[in-house]
Order: sequence, then C-alpha cells, then structure tokens
Amino acid sequence: MAEKFSHFVLNNRKLFIFLILIYTMFMGYKGLDVEYNYDFSQTVPDTDEEMIYYNSFKNTFGEDGNVFAIGLKDSSIFNIENFRLYNDYVGEVENIYGVKGALGLPRLQALKKNNEKKNFNFINIFDPLPNSQLEYDSLLSQIKNEKFYEGKILNDVGALTLLVTIDKNVLNSESRNKLMNDLISTSERFSLESGIKLHYAGLPYSRYILAESVKKELTMLLIVSVVVLGIILFIFFRSIDTVFVPLIIIGIVVTWVFGTLALFGFKITLLTGLLPPIIVVIGIPNCVYMLNYYHFSIQKLKDKKKVIVNVIKTIGLITLITNLTTAVGFFVLSTTDIKILTEFGIVAGVNVLATFFVSIFLLPSIYLALPKPKSNQVNYLNYEFINYLINAFREISFSHKKRVFIVFSIILIFSFYGLSKIKSVSFLVDDVPAESSLMKDLKFFESNFSGVMPLEIVVDSKMKKGIQNLNLLKRVDRLEQFLEQKDYVSSPISLVTFIKASRQAYYNNNPSFYTLPNNRDKNFIFRYISDGYENNVSNDNLSKSFVDSIGQKMRISLNVADLGSMKLDSVVKNVFRPEIDKIFSKSKAEVAMTGTTLIFIKGINFLVENLLQSMLLAFFIISIIMSMLFKNFKMVIISLIPNIIPLIIAGGIMGYFNIPLKPSSALVFSIVFGISVDYSIHFLAKFKNELLSKKLEDSIINTINQTGRSMIFTSFILFFGFIIFAFSNFGGTIVLGVLTSIILFVAMITNLTLLPSIILYFYKK
Repeated sequence: MAEKFSHFVLNNRKLFIFLILIYTMFMGYKGLDVEYNYDFSQTVPDTDEEMIYYNSFKNTFGEDGNVFAIGLKDSSIFNIENFRLYNDYVGEVENIYGVKGALGLPRLQALKKNNEKKNFNFINIFDPLPNSQLEYDSLLSQIKNEKFYEGKILNDVGALTLLVTIDKNVLNSESRNKLMNDLISTSERFSLESGIKLHYAGLPYSRYILAESVKKELTMLLIVSVVVLGIILFIFFRSIDTVFVPLIIIGIVVTWVFGTLALFGFKITLLTGLLPPIIVVIGIPNCVYMLNYYHFSIQKLKDKKKVIVNVIKTIGLITLITNLTTAVGFFVLSTTDIKILTEFGIVAGVNVLATFFVSIFLLPSIYLALPKPKSNQVNYLNYEFINYLINAFREISFSHKKRVFIVFSIILIFSFYGLSKIKSVSFLVDDVPAESSLMKDLKFFESNFSGVMPLEIVVDSKMKKGIQNLNLLKRVDRLEQFLEQKDYVSSPISLVTFIKASRQAYYNNNPSFYTLPNNRDKNFIFRYISDGYENNVSNDNLSKSFVDSIGQKMRISLNVADLGSMKLDSVVKNVFRPEIDKIFSKSKAEVAMTGTTLIFIKGINFLVENLLQSMLLAFFIISIIMSMLFKNFKMVIISLIPNIIPLIIAGGIMGYFNIPLKPSSALVFSIVFGISVDYSIHFLAKFKNELLSKKLEDSIINTINQTGRSMIFTSFILFFGFIIFAFSNFGGTIVLGVLTSIILFVAMITNLTLLPSIILYFYKK
C-alpha cells in the first residue's frame, strides 16, 4: 500500500504541482482580504451569566469601553494663549468623524438655578472665551469650586484630562484606523504648537496600538524566522537547494494560512498573527526528516528514484502521524467556547496538516528533477559534532540507565516544587514593555486619575422610580465615599453626584453644599431636577447614561488602576463586595458589579482553565493515536513519559522565575506537547522496524544513529526558530518563544537518553 502511494505521488507529480500552484494563487488572492481585529477581549462566551448581564447593562446604559482619554500635566496650560490653542484643539477633536463628544476643560458646564422655571440650566463656563489672563484665572477658580469635576477633569496638582467618547459603530468598523490616526495626528499638532506633552489611554487607544503592533510583529517575525532558518539549513546541509526547497514549501503553506483566515471569515488577532512564523518553524522539520532520510539512503542505494520511493514509503506515514499529533495540539483549542482560541486552533490545525501534504507531494517531486546529491552535500551526516552527540547519547542510554533515572527524578522533584509557586495573573494592558509609551501613559493616568479601566456598579431598587428614595441615595453615597478613599479608584460618577451638584447649584454654587439633600430641602431640590430623569432628557443625556427608563436602576461609573487580574479579583471579592453587602444589607435593593474590567478578569480565568483542559484533551487524543500506531499499551506509556517531563520542567522554570500563568504561557503546553511527541514517534517507529530483524541493543543503536541525527537537526531548528519570538515587543510572545524553545530542546534530550533507557530497562525485564 505504501509503495503504491509512493509511485502514485511520483507518477502524477506534474498534476499535483499544478494543483498546488493554482490553489496557492487562489489562497494568496483571498489572503489579501484578511483584516486585523482590534478587539482582544473575546474570551468569555456570550452564554456566560456575567457576559449576559454585561450585555444587558450595555443595552440599558450604553458602552463603558469607548472612551479615549487624553491627559496632560503642564502649568503652561493655565496661560491664556495655550488655553486658546487647547480650546481650538478640542474643537478639532469634536469634528473628527466617529467622535460623539469631548469633555474637557474648555467644554465644562455648570448647573445654574432657574428660579422662574424651577429647574436647572447647563451653562458653558467658557462661553464666551476669556479675553484676558485675569478672566481666565477667575473662571479657573470657579471650576475649582465645581465639586462635580474634582478629580475627574482637573485634579489638585494641575493635571487635566480630555475624555473623548467614540461612536461604537465606527470603533468596530474599518473606519477606526482613520479615526485613531486623525485623533493622534490632531493631538500631535497641538503638542507641537503649544509645547505641551499629551498622554493617551483608554481601551480604544490601547486596542489600536496593540493591533498596529501585531501588524509590525507579524511581518518582522515572519522575515526573521525565514532568514534565520535559511541560515541554519545552509549551515547543516551546505547546499543551496536544501535551503530554498524547504522555504518554498513553507512559503506556500504560509500563503494558505492567510487564505484560510479569509475563507473562514476570521481576522488577524494577537494569536493568529503568530501563525505564519509558527508554521515556518514547525514546518521545516518535515522537510528535514525527509531530506535526512533521502541523503542517508542515497549512500546505499544508487538509483535516485528508488531512494525517493523508499523515502515516501518509509517517512510518509510517520510524517503524517507526527503532523497529526501536532495538529491535534492546535485542534483541541477549537473545542473551547473562546472565539480567539477556536479561530487559532482551526487555522493552525488545518495548515499543519496542509504542511504534510505539500511536503509529501512537492519535495520528492522536486528532488527527483534535481541532480543526484554530491558527496559534499551529504557530508553533514558525518559532522564530528553530531557524531559526538550521538555517541554521548548512546553511551548515556546503555551505560548510565540508573543515573539517568536518578537525575530526572531529582529534576522532577525540583520542578514540582517550582510548579507549586506558579501564579495566574494578567493585566488589561498586558505583555507591553514597561518602557513603551503605552505603559508610560497608562502610569500617568494611574498616578493622576487613578487609572482608566472601566468598572460599573448597578443598583437595582426593585421598584419603579425607586431611585428617588432618599435612603437608597444615602446608601449609594456611602458606597461612593468608601470607593473614593481607595487610591486605585477614580471618583465615581452617578445620579448621586449629579444630585449633590444640583444641591450645590441650588445654594448658589457654595461648595459646602455639595451633599445629598436633607429632609428639609429634598422636595425643593427634587422638584428642580425631576424633569431631567423622569422625562429622560437633559443637555448631556445624563439620565439615559446613569438611570434606566423607569427610574428603577442607577449606574455608578468609575475607573480603576490596572492592578492585574489576581489583585483586581481579590479587590472586587474581598474589598468591594463585603462593603456593598454591608451598606445594602437592610435594603431591598440589589447591587451588581460589571464592566469591561470584570469581564477581563473572568475571561483570563476562563481562558487559562480552557487551555489546561485542552492540553489534557490533546494528551488523551495523542495517546489514542499512539496506541493505534504501536498497538502496544506499554509502548504508549513509554512514549509519553519523555514528553511529559519537559512540560513539568517548563512549569518549574515558570515558578522559579516568577513567570505568571497567563494565556500566552498556558498556550505553550498544549501546542508543544503535540510537537515534542513527534520525537518519540520517529524514534519508536524506527525502533519497531529495526526490532523485526535485529536484537534489542542493536535496534536501539541503529535507531539512535539514524533517527538521532534528524532529531538533533530539527531540535536546533525548532530551538532557534522559536527563540526568534524573544525579539517580540509583547511579553507573552517572548514567554511563548523562550518556553517553547526550552521545552523542545529538553524533549530532544529526554527522547535520546531517557526513552532508550526506559526501553532497555523494561524490555529486558
């Protein structure tokens, strides 16, 4: 059967080459349509209870993650000339397509009591603009008395923030690029004219920067991986064709990756953006195994066609199995309810299998057309360094079996201890270098405005117009005062803050009256403001943003610092929740917390759990594949041991070096297990074949001599291929690259020392 397939491949090689080229052109054309995804938070399924509540919240009160914050801290802004420039700048921002509104110093409003109509009017503080520095200073003093804006727009050390609300529809469309470019270029022009440095933050901005970084990284990593692996191939094989043929094959599959994304309607995310360089790295070993066997066999059999038939017959099935196990490591990710993982798993799994088919149909056909390798092209089989390693592995396996078991047992003990120290933590703006402008700007907002990560609290009074109850409002006020005491929480905004501002306005803007009404003046105050939230209208849609249509629910909106998923989760559960329960213990009202920040925490925990579950599923499926291949349960156990140990060692390294368990690091285990088990499959398949005609020791010696070379070559390729990811700007990508390189290199060592030792020990017994 295998021989018939080999002849079938070679006899129809022109047809297969033509079909592959036509399909590649089609996939390249489709790949031009692939888009980048600006939302990296799709980690919680829509069926989850917290996600359902969050979507309900957005339907009632609107978006919580569509604010682009622009901050500054420069005393020159309080100079009348720079203020005028700032006013013009804010006007330009407001006119940018996609901007719904901008709230900043020049646009601040004050409530003014209208005794005639018995209501409040919103008055623009800077309308008209001041003509002199004296007028400007007077208006600034007035703003400092407006307690509503305290710590929100202008803080006590002179830092300002401009809050730009972006249209959700534009933010989720192709126009977002132009929108963000216009905002940033307009801001840079103001900085150039005024000499004032601006700082940017907010989810729209951070997602835009991350998406742009993904674009640059994809191109950089792809080019570097091709160049580095090309150099390594030339160093090993010292032949031009053995460099360009594998790279052509991998180039075809990379084109298919982009085409696959477009055909499935997927977008390039932080994960799928890694696929092209990953395919380059894990696809090259396919070619190396086939080339290595081809060069090894050509020295014995002089007929080139017979050698190539033998390569397809011998290596074909094993390569299919190894690609299948690698694909399983990816495919299991698609069993999760997480969209970005599902897309990554499907595209990766499909194209890993595609790598096999392109390799098996193209590489033998190309080498059948090329001249027979010269002696200098197969000299690498006798490299002194490789021979030294082969002899060392053989000596260790045969003469030091017990020492091998003892050494790995000690390593495992230390690794398990390291595993116990691993913590799971991620940040909303994660994996970005501390020296990057994005992180520096985030720190600016955290130090001056307690952060910009949105957190929402919803108070449900359980009755129509229940939010008018003064006792309920007092409870909300107690909660807001408690939150304001935390240095990692911004000043909350809610109906309560609006009512307090209304009372201050009622008493002629006296700051000492910025409190909730008492029993004596509540009727007067509520009479002035009732039209606003009962009729659901106001100058700035305050009612619609903070009160539902029937006056039953109210929203408390605040921002928190990016403390990390672990600390944020602890703060929410152990600080906020107990205080909420205490304040509202004797009230019928229900209080719930939601928002992008909490969904992020939920998503990180959900993502890590799903990744670990997918690794166990991959372990189970690969075990079944191994049992079908070897039809021997003992062989399955033996083959898995050398590939589980490197994963445990990687976990130990993470614990000792304080590398947190996050999506990027958890992803490593599922993927690498599928790749590392390839070593065992190649080794055991060759061993099983040798055992048919030779004694146990001779079978292992021949297996190490031949398969060991390919394993050493591919491990070097995989090591240097994945270590390229260490040059990324994203911490998660760096961790993925470094951990993967270490695990695969350790897996090579365990499969060439521990695996033979186990076979010798158990088979002799």
